[in-house]
Amino acid sequence: MWIIIAILTAIGVICGVLIWVTNKTLPKEPASLAKAQEVSEHLPGMNCGACGFPGCFAYAQALSKDKKVFFSNVCATVLQDNTMLGGIEKSLDLVVDKNAMNKKAVVCCSGDCEKIGTYVGVGTCKSATKILKGFKKCPFGCLGLGDCTHVCPQNAISIDVDRKIAVIDPDKCTGCGLCVKECPRNIIKLIPADSKVVFRCSYDSIRDIPGREKCESGCIHCRRCFKACENEAIIWNKDKQIPEFDLSKCIDCGACIAACPKNVLTKLKVDASKKEKVLTK
Repeated sequence: MWIIIAILTAIGVICGVLIWVTNKTLPKEPASLAKAQEVSEHLPGMNCGACGFPGCFAYAQALSKDKKVFFSNVCATVLQDNTMLGGIEKSLDLVVDKNAMNKKAVVCCSGDCEKIGTYVGVGTCKSATKILKGFKKCPFGCLGLGDCTHVCPQNAISIDVDRKIAVIDPDKCTGCGLCVKECPRNIIKLIPADSKVVFRCSYDSIRDIPGREKCESGCIHCRRCFKACENEAIIWNKDKQIPEFDLSKCIDCGACIAACPKNVLTKLKVDASKKEKVLTK
């Protein structure tokens, strides 16, 4: 009996010594990995990839090596959450101007584009775009098949059942940019969250593209919005013949919106009483 106890005790001592030796000889955890673990505690853990990294921990590793990555690859979810943002600022010793970095996604299409054919293929915008550049008159018009709705982690995108275009709710949108990457027509843009006016047309070519033309709802390059602005908040892009906006000068007077004969200039946030009829995911 005592022999068995002695053998077990000896085995325990030997194992303890081996563990001690191993602990002393193995390389210590890199400081950057420990920092990454600390930073990851202040990230949402959604692993959506909107920041440009495969997951939140990969993003945390990049931040632990270079905190400037936060400004070039911002996590929109962190920007919307004061607790997470505060943790990131403290962990990385950063000062973040939340308002300056906050973005909203907008669909640069006002809808009502005439169809030139009936599409019966796979029900995605990517598939429809590959067949004669889509089934609508405008080669840049929203096809309304909802590719963007499936990637939005906030359920902020729906389809207007009347105009057959995507509609983004700015109250729900965090500006992650996943819909921007998903849109095969490149008509979803990220704009500053404090924008007062949205230009909802993506046909920025002066001349019609061969085989296609502008829809009846598109910008006609009349410059009325530019002329109506008394604060020089609108810059006229002479190359593309479209308006661009200086937010620092815009006073949200609405003169440009009222002057637009095609209603392609709208408010970023639509009045709840005037919201379009939509079909959610």
